[in-house]
Amino acid sequence: MKILVCNDDGIDSVGIYELVKELKKSAEVTVVAPLTEQSAVGHSITMQTPLRVINYYKNGEFFGYAVDGTPADCVKIGIRNILKESPDIVISGINHGSNTAINIIYSGTVSAAREAAIMDVPAIAVSVTNHAAKHFNFASRVAMMLAQEIAEKPLPKGTLLNVNVPDLPEKEIAGILLTKQGKSKWDDIYEQRQDPYGRDYYWLTGNLMEVDNELDIDQKAIKNNYVSVTPIHFDLTDYETYDRMKEWKIEELLNGKEKK
Repeated sequence: MKILVCNDDGIDSVGIYELVKELKKSAEVTVVAPLTEQSAVGHSITMQTPLRVINYYKNGEFFGYAVDGTPADCVKIGIRNILKESPDIVISGINHGSNTAINIIYSGTVSAAREAAIMDVPAIAVSVTNHAAKHFNFASRVAMMLAQEIAEKPLPKGTLLNVNVPDLPEKEIAGILLTKQGKSKWDDIYEQRQDPYGRDYYWLTGNLMEVDNELDIDQKAIKNNYVSVTPIHFDLTDYETYDRMKEWKIEELLNGKEKK
């Protein structure tokens, strides 16, 4: 199996190193990851400045390719330029901190996997639920197990798996659940502060507003020490509203007809 690995925490993060170490036991791995941290950049791509790719070494050995761009950039240039043939799967992670509920919209980790899905390559985004995460071994094995499952039972084109693993020793993990994306979201606050010269600046902070109560929802699952596996895709159409809006008869608006 040929695996392309990316992340948003940067090529020197602990999470990507531990993931690659595990994947290399049974797969051919190529790393193409951001040169610097790109957390919460979403699905942005670089258009107005050139991208540079450098060989990155860790502990004196070649580790992968570092790109001075976004996670989505890394996947695009990895598949189109660096690899000689398309990978069997893209795995993005392991991210430091969970990516659940509304938060996945902002996630560079999820966006890297989504970019692969857009390019018709199966993909998995993997996160550990702590920004100061300590437990990567189990999450790495889960990623490999799911990759093997996908090889045997392919996902529909355009669909990826978003995986969140509690930052706990394996023996404390309650199990693995198939989940849906939740609706919990951050109540963001820009805290006003002052630098040493007395100038104001603002630092983003806030609290997570948890509204998900069912165990088959990603945020609730990880709160109960379960691994959450959520299939997601990039079709953002609200089909229920689409059907309701047929009553609006929008196609008649340009014909000068007024609504009753």
